[in-house]
Amino acid sequence: MTSTEATAAGSSSSGIWNLPNILTMLRIALVPFFVWFLLADAPGLRSESGLWRWAAVLAFAVAIYTDKLDGDIARSRGLVTDFGKIADPIADKLLIGSALVMLSVLGELPWWVTIVILVREWGITALRFFVIRYGVIPASRGGKLKTVVQTAAIFLYLLPLAAFAPWLAWVAFATMMAAVLITVWTGVEYVVEALRLRSQGKSAAGK
Repeated sequence: MTSTEATAAGSSSSGIWNLPNILTMLRIALVPFFVWFLLADAPGLRSESGLWRWAAVLAFAVAIYTDKLDGDIARSRGLVTDFGKIADPIADKLLIGSALVMLSVLGELPWWVTIVILVREWGITALRFFVIRYGVIPASRGGKLKTVVQTAAIFLYLLPLAAFAPWLAWVAFATMMAAVLITVWTGVEYVVEALRLRSQGKSAAGK
């Protein structure tokens, strides 16, 4: 059996309860804890030790690590499942979305940044479903870069930067602005690709 056949076999025969899917479910389960940790660190409730903020940083770091780990395991062991294909991006959007919203609620991130990123993320997801009858829009290199930069920016914002050096706040802001630019740019690329697929699909149907 070739590696491709093995992967296909794993995709069709593996149930929901395999290690990659469990890691994905763990990532989803971490989201409410992550939100609660940030709420516990809100002004007026914030402790001098910053314990809850560090707990939020740790929860985010663990969740991001499980994102990489579950994908690596699923591909290497042929454990790619339909559940994983659906649940994994949902888990990512829940984590990133909750982080952005909470940072804005706490007054640490401008709301326009959160709105721009979330509108792009959920808009492109809806667009993919809309054009799926014509074809699948694959993840681009820009899309992967967008995820990396977004994650790095959020992680920097989550860190209690004042405890290290005030200038790190500017690094966090610059990284977030880069994330916004890449997010918008790749969103435009996906829209162009969706229009191309739709045009090709209609042309093929008219023949």
